[in-house]
Amino acid sequence: MEFLDSIDFLAFKPINNLELLLRIVFAILVGTVIGIEREYKSRPAGLRTHVLVCLGSCSIALLESVLIQASFSAAASGVDIGYTFTRMSAQVISGIGFLGAGTIFTAQKKVAGLTTAASLWNVACLGLMIGFGYYWMGLIVALLVILVLMLMGRMIHINAIKHVEVKFVNRAETIKFINEYFAAIGVLILDIDFHIEVFKSEDTRNLYTNIYTLHLPGNINYTDIVTALSENPYVHTVRTRSA
Repeated sequence: MEFLDSIDFLAFKPINNLELLLRIVFAILVGTVIGIEREYKSRPAGLRTHVLVCLGSCSIALLESVLIQASFSAAASGVDIGYTFTRMSAQVISGIGFLGAGTIFTAQKKVAGLTTAASLWNVACLGLMIGFGYYWMGLIVALLVILVLMLMGRMIHINAIKHVEVKFVNRAETIKFINEYFAAIGVLILDIDFHIEVFKSEDTRNLYTNIYTLHLPGNINYTDIVTALSENPYVHTVRTRSA
């Protein structure tokens, strides 16, 4: 409560040119920090998008702060001017959903871009927070967003079901290698779908295709499995599948 009580309410805090500039710079800084993380991972919305969202929402909060301050000043002078608090801010929060939806796409039955859409929504909220003058609150929330984006996926490993397609020859030896490898690293085979391409020529061996449905432990990396399987001389192709 002491932290919240120490924050000056925006209507009673004079907003001069220096204060406006400080809030704008701080909004650009917060948007840049979060945008760099998204840009580094080559996400649909990167550095410039996050900076623009944070700056735009900050400018709306600044405008609303000035309007509220003007309405208080007018009321003190005996002029009856009404203004509905956070009217424009509410439109920013709802409107950012359209931009976030643009970062979500579906490819091969897999939905991607949800995290980037969530980061954009958070950046819009941070811009409003900073625009209203709550610097430290905005900084704390920005740091929490960075921690979630950068560290949570590494710190918390969730068991996952994955699909791997393996094309190979020499069926007996290769299947034995695959089964022993999965058993050694603790991967559980839930299902196997298979296909055989039969060749009539004596010089060409049959090509087998197995599609594995796997349950991965939290400490196993999906890409490591693909790399290890592809190193077998009898394996022709290894690729991931969405289902």
